[in-house]
Amino acid sequence: MASRNGVVFEDFFPAMVERLGAEGFMKEMYNGFRLLMDEEKGAITLESLKRNSALLGLQDMTEEEVACMLREGDLDGDGALNEMEFCTLMFRLSPALMNTSRKLLVEAIVNEF
Repeated sequence: MASRNGVVFEDFFPAMVERLGAEGFMKEMYNGFRLLMDEEKGAITLESLKRNSALLGLQDMTEEEVACMLREGDLDGDGALNEMEFCTLMFRLSPALMNTSRKLLVEAIVNEF
């Protein structure tokens, strides 16, 4: 999947879940959040995301593109991503993981009845 600026995003999350299991995957998501967050604020801010964008291979993104990424995940409108918003955004960026989650939910509902 390619973005407007030519950055190619390959969805590795399903393979990570398969290899690490759900608990291991969530631990890695938490580690990713901690890596990108502003230590003082306990959230991912525009400044912390710009500072750490090279860790994601996104060093060529403009400030506006980084800000747009932040706004995309900022559900409560505070200008930063808390851990839940970060995880939600990461799941939304993974279509295959979303489809798998949807299938599991449907199976659980069907099995409940």
